[in-house]
Amino acid sequence: MNGPFDGGRNGGRGAEEPDDVRGVPRIPGQRSAADDLDPPATDVLRRAVENNARAARAAEHSREREVPDEPDTTDETDRADETVEADEAAGLDPGPETGADMSPGTPPEPAHPPEPAAERDMTGGRDPYGPPPPRPPAEPVGPPPSHSVLKSLLGAWALAACSPEETTHVEDHLTECAPCADEALKLRDAVGLLQADRNLDLPPLLRSRVLENCLDRRAARIPVPVWATPYDAETARLDALLRDFGDAEWHAPLQLRWFEKEQPAARRATVAGVIGHLMTVDGLVASALGLDDPLADPSALSPTDRTEAFWRAAHPPPTRTIHEPWRDQSHTLIRTVSFAGRGVAELSVSYGEFALPLRDAMIDRAFECWIHGVDIAEAVDYPYPAPSGPHLHVMIDLAAQLIPSALAARRRAGLASPARQLVVPGSPGRSLHLEVEGAGGGNWYIALDSPAAVGTADRAVAQVALDGVEFCQLVAGHIAPEEAAAGQDGDREAIRDVLFAAASLSRL
Repeated sequence: MNGPFDGGRNGGRGAEEPDDVRGVPRIPGQRSAADDLDPPATDVLRRAVENNARAARAAEHSREREVPDEPDTTDETDRADETVEADEAAGLDPGPETGADMSPGTPPEPAHPPEPAAERDMTGGRDPYGPPPPRPPAEPVGPPPSHSVLKSLLGAWALAACSPEETTHVEDHLTECAPCADEALKLRDAVGLLQADRNLDLPPLLRSRVLENCLDRRAARIPVPVWATPYDAETARLDALLRDFGDAEWHAPLQLRWFEKEQPAARRATVAGVIGHLMTVDGLVASALGLDDPLADPSALSPTDRTEAFWRAAHPPPTRTIHEPWRDQSHTLIRTVSFAGRGVAELSVSYGEFALPLRDAMIDRAFECWIHGVDIAEAVDYPYPAPSGPHLHVMIDLAAQLIPSALAARRRAGLASPARQLVVPGSPGRSLHLEVEGAGGGNWYIALDSPAAVGTADRAVAQVALDGVEFCQLVAGHIAPEEAAAGQDGDREAIRDVLFAAASLSRL
């Protein structure tokens, strides 16, 4: 085989190639596609192929003619001329001319490889190993479409989904039509936003910001009470988490944790079982408002008894069908307290062993909804941020108000140190300074000797510093009291009593 082994891609030997390697076989290089060649080179190849085809057809036709006496030299001359033109068009050396200057007996000169410059003409005079030049834009075929058609193509143009002809028509139109150019610019910006890598999870405060902005523009005819907004926000967040759950997520196992006396306690459940637990305890608030109780056994009063009764009656175990009743019940509670007016805030809600006013019961339900939302999110390996700062603050405030009563109950059970001073109800007594840091934090002074005493900074004998979320986890029984305090100072016995009292507020 003669010629280079790279398919002619390097155009023979290059100008920098030494003479001693001329004619050495080369490793074939990657062949360029026909579309990668310059348009002039493509036309040259096309014309060469057509000329060769015409020459072959003419040769076949001449063989069919049987004229032995006088051969048709005209056809042979034409064929030879066509062959020479084809070789010249393809950039090949046609060899010695067969005209009048060459006698029939003259031996033909030996063929020799084409010069490098001649072979480089096959690639349009460019470096064969360099990047291909940009292809010229396609010329529009036919008249441009109408304005309405071009306007309908703007979306596809912004997404780079138009054909070359359509792209040319649209871009020509944008230079003449200002409204379409403005709309095309907006569409191209929108495409840029769609292609950006962003977190699909909505910010936790987005709902609050949207509602606040809407209410600033136009106040609600029936506003939600301030003390009910934490419950409204937390049920909405949990509802958003549950909305895309499949059957596997609803049956995912988890542990409900709380604190009993001096030891942590736990109970296994499923995601559907936890939603049933929330719905059943919310039924205490529903009953106080005169709404339907979701529990068939009204004799169960405490949250733990109600939950156990619901789980015993649930055969088969709860599934995703529990989602809609829980969501409808939470919406009904929000609507009812919104229409009830101001006096409903002091309505008593019985928890069996104790009672809370409705305003505190709604905050308690918001707190438990958030805590169990964290349990559910951990079971399905999904992030679940803390509530907003104002909502977290009211939850911490309610827990701080309940600690003196929990401390007194533990003292009666022999689980806490005895009171050191008798305090007249409403008078200052020994106090512990509870400093909660972070979002929703603040300073509280916990009365140590009597629930009726008033905690003050002047009578503080100890100080405890905790993070806001950490304090709530302590109140929920999710962390041990010994591991909760980040900073302690003062009476160690008072600090221990308060931390254990805060953990005893937890329940199933």
